[in-house]
Amino acid sequence: MSLSSGMLSGKVALVTGGSRGIGAGIVRRLAREGAAVAFTYAASHEKAKRLAHSVETAGGRALAIHADSADASAVQSAIDQTVKALGRLDIFVNNAGILLMGTIDQFSLEDLDKMLAINVRSVFVGIQAAARHIAEGGRIVTIGSMVAQRIGFPGSSVYTMTKSAVAGLVRGVAIDLAPRGITVNNVQPGPTATDMNPLDGPHSEIIRNMVPLKRFGTDDEVASLVAYLASPEAGFITGASLTIDGGLIA
Repeated sequence: MSLSSGMLSGKVALVTGGSRGIGAGIVRRLAREGAAVAFTYAASHEKAKRLAHSVETAGGRALAIHADSADASAVQSAIDQTVKALGRLDIFVNNAGILLMGTIDQFSLEDLDKMLAINVRSVFVGIQAAARHIAEGGRIVTIGSMVAQRIGFPGSSVYTMTKSAVAGLVRGVAIDLAPRGITVNNVQPGPTATDMNPLDGPHSEIIRNMVPLKRFGTDDEVASLVAYLASPEAGFITGASLTIDGGLIA
């Protein structure tokens, strides 16, 4: 990885759930654009160490913070740690999320609470805590899902509910923070190749054939949209949910 355009030079970013998959792609891209990037991880300690090392080896600055997004105090602490270690906070990317499948007649309250804690409550907690530190003109980006607009499989109802909630929250928060020039947007990936959604997974061929472009997206492609929304060029985009799904909901 090499540092490139520098459009985020001097900025400080925090990415939740940033040690793997789409989150790691976002960390790498923001660092490549010149930002100092903190990121949280819950369990992937070795992956977090490797990611931070790769960013620093390329000339960037990275800070790995252990924080379970299901724990509101841990999310708040991660933001405080970022500001203390890196001096400020300009960009907050809420990427952490989980997917638990099950039809509505079988879905347990325990799993519902887990999904709501990470996919909804932690987004609220993170945005609220970040907003107390982000200066005028800052950027907030959430990672939602295209299932907020279209469901392709049975068993997705609760996950869809959580991602729809995020899209609604973003619209309202964008209005709340507009007087401070802080933009708030939601990126909604479709099928994306990650370790949690491998190209050779049991349903990959079915999913691929549903996508007009006949392929999965990559974490780099999602990260490129996040980097744009975090940049000065995206200053007039706020309250938007932008889908990156190969045409799946076209």
